[in-house]
Amino acid sequence: MVVREYRLAQRRGLSQYESDIAKGVYPYLQVLEELTQNLDIVSEVPLGIVDIPIAQIVGTNGHGRSTSFARNFMPLLREDSEFADKWSNLCIAHLEEGIRDPIKCYEFMNRFYVIEGNKRVSVLKYYGAIEIQGEVTRIVPRLDDSKASKVYKDFLRFYKIARINYVNFSEPGSYDLLLEYLDKPKKEDWNTEFQKRFRSVYYRFVNLYRKSAGKKIALSESDAFLEYLKIYSFDSINESTDKQIAAAIQTIESNLNLAAQETPVGLHMQPEDKKKNLVEKLASGIGEVLGVPEKHLNVAFVYGKTPETSGWTYGHELGRLQLEEVMGEDISVTKVEDALNQSADPDEILSSLAEAGNDVVFTTTPELITQTIRAAVKYPKTKFLNCSVNMAAGKIRTYYGRMYEAKFLTGLIAGVMTKSNRIAYIADYAISGMMAGVNAFARGVQLVNPEAKVKLIWSSLVTSDVEGELAAYDPDVVSHQDFITPISMERHYGLYFRSENGETRELAMPLWNWGLFYERIIKSIQSGAWYEDNSEEVTHSINYWWGLSSGVIDIVLSGDLPEGVRQLVSFYKKAIERRSYSPFDGCIKDQSGKVRSEADGYISTAHIVTMDWLIDNIEGEIPSTEQFREGAQNLMKNMDLTKGESEEVEELE
Repeated sequence: MVVREYRLAQRRGLSQYESDIAKGVYPYLQVLEELTQNLDIVSEVPLGIVDIPIAQIVGTNGHGRSTSFARNFMPLLREDSEFADKWSNLCIAHLEEGIRDPIKCYEFMNRFYVIEGNKRVSVLKYYGAIEIQGEVTRIVPRLDDSKASKVYKDFLRFYKIARINYVNFSEPGSYDLLLEYLDKPKKEDWNTEFQKRFRSVYYRFVNLYRKSAGKKIALSESDAFLEYLKIYSFDSINESTDKQIAAAIQTIESNLNLAAQETPVGLHMQPEDKKKNLVEKLASGIGEVLGVPEKHLNVAFVYGKTPETSGWTYGHELGRLQLEEVMGEDISVTKVEDALNQSADPDEILSSLAEAGNDVVFTTTPELITQTIRAAVKYPKTKFLNCSVNMAAGKIRTYYGRMYEAKFLTGLIAGVMTKSNRIAYIADYAISGMMAGVNAFARGVQLVNPEAKVKLIWSSLVTSDVEGELAAYDPDVVSHQDFITPISMERHYGLYFRSENGETRELAMPLWNWGLFYERIIKSIQSGAWYEDNSEEVTHSINYWWGLSSGVIDIVLSGDLPEGVRQLVSFYKKAIERRSYSPFDGCIKDQSGKVRSEADGYISTAHIVTMDWLIDNIEGEIPSTEQFREGAQNLMKNMDLTKGESEEVEELE
């Protein structure tokens, strides 16, 4: 019998070998000594006897027996060899009493390489075992800023408290998200009871995922588990039947497919303008003749804060009021304020709005995106949109503005108007979109005044002292916050000039025209220009990222600006609107001197939205998330700069 088992295992090995040869892939086990020979190894840490996930054992330490196995650890040597006899004897031991002797191996980047026990691993892989015990030594290389290093740094922090190694994420920040979804503190060690509970829940999900969707979706089990927890709670897995969990996995299949995409977000750069076909035109014409109104829509807005306390919310409130004025009786509008208040329940708010019959729901802050995704899954007939950028968000749509275009124009003004060549830029959060604005402003300064410097000051750090830093740096031009609120009209905002006697004079103000955005979206739904997603064909999340050409982003110039400056701004504004020029065209270097764009080159949209570096005329740095206040940290978790790249999607004006 065991001879037959060896033949079957060998057949699997030969099949893998031939497939790898045909693809030009190395057909034998990975050799750790080769992987690490040119690396700077900073430490070797004995971990003792640990449970090793079989799937994560990928190679051997030295060449020794590496060519006796195919890449899947199945044997390649003849069945009449001594190797085959030993392999077969291990089969007998496994079937009769189980393989008990621990193997010995190295862990490198949370993958395992065998020193002693290759045949034991091979036999257990053949029989589909989940784990094997082993004496493990962790090899830690010098880590850099690569994606793999960031993920491994996260894993090391996670392992220190959880002491589990079978959860493997592909994106930085995922381990912290897992702790958040589990409601576990980052520095609280997991006790044995919770380790057992988590293991049970995790492997139950993994088995159901493999059966129901694992072969159709190119997303790892761990990444799929995290996506599942975004929508359904950890406890719900225990409380649900296998059939219910499998159905839930199928319900969020489009979310899982998007998470597996290399570029999961499609940035729609211009407003949609779907051309009506003949039937639609005839129907529209008959409707106009008969006086039939377009479909009445119930529209809801959910604000994270209140218009009185938040300039961001106040801007969206002005947009809502404009929408009501323009659309009149064609829509009914509901609003909910302060949804992020500790006493509020965003999930309950969104559910009640959907159940009340709202056709469209706008959530106006990135901090509500997870709850918005959950609501969209639960209420597929309601259209949900969340105000954020570069977020893979399943069937909900997201929207934001290319504010960096307006910031570039204010940078031009600052570079011309400064007399001291000392310019300050006040930023709040290090998030997607914000860094593009900082760099675009500095780029505008640089084009007209190469001698000027831009001092970057962060207003949301734990140690922030904006006024103190301004006094110490003494700039004569300042780019301050873009938003005003009814109760803080006296605060500085926009771009302004500071005279020697301390007086200020406004120069320009970037604007968010949310009313125009909301009007266009609602009209597109009423007219049929909004198309419905087919879950089987979804290739990216739709993210409206409109700029100056759409009117959603604009700039107001002070009447005191010299005519020459006004003409300069007008020239570049028209060029950006025509898309014949981008603020990030031409030679651009970062603070380290690295060339980010050549003289005849440009920076792509995908890189603009995920910028995590600063242009060389900026003085300052990008702080770590931990240096910001708690509220800012929550926002930054949602709009993390390390998220994957996006893809620009062309649309017509």
